[in-house]
Amino acid sequence: MQLDLNLLAALDALLEEGSVAGAAARLHVTAPAMSRSLGRIRRTTGDQILVRTGRTMTPTPYAIAVRQQVHELLHQVQGVLAPSREFDLATLERTFTLRWHDSLVALSGPALLAAVRGQAPGVRLRFVAESSIDTPELRRGEVDLEANANRPSAPDIRAENVGKTRLVIVVRQGHPLTRVKAVTAKQYAAAEHVTVSRRGNLSNALDDALAQLGLTRRVVATAPTEAAALEFARGSDLLICVPEATTRSAVADLGLAVLPLPLELPSAPIYLSWHQRYDTDHAHAWLRGLARTALAIGGASS
Repeated sequence: MQLDLNLLAALDALLEEGSVAGAAARLHVTAPAMSRSLGRIRRTTGDQILVRTGRTMTPTPYAIAVRQQVHELLHQVQGVLAPSREFDLATLERTFTLRWHDSLVALSGPALLAAVRGQAPGVRLRFVAESSIDTPELRRGEVDLEANANRPSAPDIRAENVGKTRLVIVVRQGHPLTRVKAVTAKQYAAAEHVTVSRRGNLSNALDDALAQLGLTRRVVATAPTEAAALEFARGSDLLICVPEATTRSAVADLGLAVLPLPLELPSAPIYLSWHQRYDTDHAHAWLRGLARTALAIGGASS
C-alpha cells in the first residue's frame, strides 16, 4: 500500500476538529475536498473514523485509539521534511498574527515591532483583539502567537511562562483614598468598582479574596479592556484593579494615581503560547525570541 501523507494530515485534522468543516478550515481546503479525503481514509482503514450523532460527529473507538499516534507520527514527518537551511532575515517576507491581551500590546507591542523592523523589514505584524469566547485559531494556524494570563490546556499548544505581574488599585488624582496612609481591605470593599472582563464578568478573584475576609464590594460596571476601565476612573470615585505594568504609561497621561492592593493575591502569570507545528519553524522561533524580550522590556519579567 502506498502511503499518502496528505491523508495522514487530513486524518489528524479530522480527529482534532471532530468535523469535516473544522478539518477543512484548519488545512485551508474546501469541505467537499475534506469529505473526499475522509472517504479515502475510511476505505483505507476499514473504519468509519467519524460517525454522525445527532447534529455532531463522534469519533469511533478505533479513531480514539489511534488519535495520539497519528498526531505524533505527523509531527515526526513534519520535522523530517521541514527545511533545515538557514533563512535570511533581510529578505524574509511574512505576516505574523498575534493575539495578545490589550495591555501587553500597549506595553510590549512597540518594542517587538521595532525589533522586527530592525532585523526583518519585510515582516509584518497583525495584532488582533482577544475574543470573548475561546476560539481555536492557534490550532488552525490563523494565530501565530498568543500572550495573556491563560495557560492553554490543549496538548498540542505550547505555553511558556515569560513573566508575571501583580495587581494594583487605580483611582483619580485627589480620590479620598489617596489621602489615607494605607488602604485597608474594608476601605477597598466599601468603594464602588469597575471590573475588567472581555466576557463581561462582574466578579473575579478579588471577590473571592474579599469573601474570605467576610467582605463584599459593589461592582457598578464592567469594561472589556483595561484602557476602557481606566477612563471610568478618570472622572469619578470608582476603583479599578489592573496589572501594575499597565499603569506605567497610562497613569500620568490620564491623571490617575496608583495604590497598593490590600489583598493577598498571587501574581498573575503571563504565558506566550503557540501551536507545536511551529516548533521547527525558524522564522517563528525567531519571532518567539523577540517576543520574550519585548515582554520583559514591557514589565513582564519573571
